[in-house]
Amino acid sequence: MRERTGLHRVVHTMGTVFSFTVRAEPTPRLCRALDEAEALLHHVDAVFSPFRADSAVSRVRRGDAVPEEWEPELREVLGLCADAQRRTDGWFSSWHSGVFDPSGLVKGWAVERAALVLREAGAEHLCLNGGGDVQLHGGPWRVGIAHPLLPGTCAAVVESTAGPLGVATSGPAERGCHIVDPHTGTPAAPALASLTVTGPSLAEADMLATAAYCRGAEARDWLSGLPGVTAFAVTPDGETWATRGPARAGRPRPVPSAPAG
Repeated sequence: MRERTGLHRVVHTMGTVFSFTVRAEPTPRLCRALDEAEALLHHVDAVFSPFRADSAVSRVRRGDAVPEEWEPELREVLGLCADAQRRTDGWFSSWHSGVFDPSGLVKGWAVERAALVLREAGAEHLCLNGGGDVQLHGGPWRVGIAHPLLPGTCAAVVESTAGPLGVATSGPAERGCHIVDPHTGTPAAPALASLTVTGPSLAEADMLATAAYCRGAEARDWLSGLPGVTAFAVTPDGETWATRGPARAGRPRPVPSAPAG
């Protein structure tokens, strides 16, 4: 399913909603690129969905062979997941209780690939939103971070004038306790109500947000030591904190609780 008006498109896939916004004249080349970007997202769902019996993920779980044409993408994602696990000291993992599930990285990776399709077609100013995680290019753009405890309000705003910038949020507010602590195989303890990470790459920001959320009380110190990223968190009692990352990394700016526009 999709809705299409000019250079805005909404795509339903991967169990969530993706939206594309491109600030440019709707040339035939860009419209074709939107079609290609949409097709790419559906393809990623076919290959990496943990819910489809014929996906590469399900085949890996069963020990079955993966179609040859899918092998390069699978190797790339496996490599990215292994690197993320190493860099986070195991706080990010694509294996939970012996079950393969790279969902914590694949969505951001797919959005970045879709953005590249549009960039190669000449799009300079674009916003791709995948289930609340956003990749920006060009600008200016303003992204509101939903308040996990006050529905309909924003906890902070991220501003970007040039990009690229990825904005990823982890927490139980939208989907319940779905983030698994890879060290225990159980839902991560809710030390934070939500955690937002920003940086040039959405795949990177998404992975770091997941790993840092699992770290709980250690998240702030760990994220503060990482170059090129910033973070903003809301605690279960409504308090907030932010790291001192560079403004060019899209440092979130807290705002008073007010209805989101």
